[in-house]
Amino acid sequence: MAEFKGARLPYVKGFARWPARGGANADASGGSQGAAASPKREGKALRARVSRASHEWFAEDAGRPEPVAAVEESNRSRLPDLTPIRMGRMAASPFAFLRGAAGLMAYDLARTPVTGIGAQICGDAHAANFGLYADARGGLVIDLNDFDETAHGPWEWDVKRLAASLVLAGREAGAGEDVCREAAFDAVGAYRRTMRLLAKLPALDAWNAIADEELVSHTDARDLLGTLESVSEKARANTSARFAAKSTERFEDEDGRPVRRFVDAPPVLRRIPDAEAAEVASALAEYVDTLPEDRLPLVERYAIQDVAFRVVGTGSVGLRSYVVLLLDHRGEPLVLQVKEARPSALLPHLPTVGFTVPEVAHEGHRVVLGQKRMQVVSDFLLGWTTVAGRAFQVRQFRNRKGSVDPAALAADQIDDYGRMTGALLARAHAHSADPRLIAGYVGKNDELDTAVASFAVAYADRTEADHAELVRAVKEGRVGAEVGV
Repeated sequence: MAEFKGARLPYVKGFARWPARGGANADASGGSQGAAASPKREGKALRARVSRASHEWFAEDAGRPEPVAAVEESNRSRLPDLTPIRMGRMAASPFAFLRGAAGLMAYDLARTPVTGIGAQICGDAHAANFGLYADARGGLVIDLNDFDETAHGPWEWDVKRLAASLVLAGREAGAGEDVCREAAFDAVGAYRRTMRLLAKLPALDAWNAIADEELVSHTDARDLLGTLESVSEKARANTSARFAAKSTERFEDEDGRPVRRFVDAPPVLRRIPDAEAAEVASALAEYVDTLPEDRLPLVERYAIQDVAFRVVGTGSVGLRSYVVLLLDHRGEPLVLQVKEARPSALLPHLPTVGFTVPEVAHEGHRVVLGQKRMQVVSDFLLGWTTVAGRAFQVRQFRNRKGSVDPAALAADQIDDYGRMTGALLARAHAHSADPRLIAGYVGKNDELDTAVASFAVAYADRTEADHAELVRAVKEGRVGAEVGV
């Protein structure tokens, strides 16, 4: 048997280098005592360059895009007949405007302080982008659930977008200004405390930390329990089978065989030409190749029945998005969503703060990889494909999804929701960034919480002004909008 006593284990690509054993510079954790070798000390040292208090800073620069023009620019390459729906949804409220203006906020965030600590970020971590969905066995989990804008970038950007969205959602719900600021403050505090907790855990425990049944107690969100139970009950009924029952019809084809197809329900759901449907269906072969091999026996038990176009949420309206109906041998449905994936709206702004933008071979792959890097549990049928030269992500549609509407919460619930989402965001970031590094920077006291809460209020004010400009443009006829769709 080989003798390993006193020997160093070999370096293996993909793993950290094994620390020296028992040397003069070894600390209690087995690493070097040098500051550079201690992520926590390294994070703490960053405060000298970027103080935590500096994160309250927000000021417009002279080159800031005019908000209506910025939104119209983001409509480029979207389906033009659907952009009035997008404009109508964004004009509904300042919170709705923020949801559709990730690129404009990225411009603003690129002019605020950053530590330089990178993580896989959501890029659109507003308060409505958290929700329930089913794991592979049908159990409900809660996490971030939208990754169209995901990228490697500053962790602060997600935190500030979440905080600002909570202020806007609270204002829309009619909460007082102190309550709205407190929700932002509490969200950042929960992020900070959770990151510090994760930094103390063994790596594997930190990766899977904060089980969903412990989330409410961890974040002291008990006032939210009734709302979460109601959302969970609705989510359990939100299935492919229920969607198919409401959105399809049965009939017999020319050979007398039973067939199901989608029923037109414009403008949200509409049938498409046979050639377009065939193109989407054919693209699922590429999608299957992106799935793990152990999923293949399952998907092979389904046959494609029909394809339709379905309009998606506020930020994504105008993107090409399809639903595909599949049936198993018993006629039980599975519905997949095939949604266009465009380059992240953050990409033009990341170099401004020193982040390199890597080349992306396939935008659908970028979205899927970012989602898997941030979630503890992801859709087990998540994949990507290409349709007519455009990148798409593929996922289950209505796999027991449910969400809390933060703009409809009671005043005593908005801060609970802020704490819960702040904790979830910290867990997501800790999958790609060393939690010890961020924990060292954010520290024990509430200096960061106070600063980001001040930023959130200032940015909410700016968003309200941006929204007012869009509403004015709609009223004057300069921007076409369909309201209430």
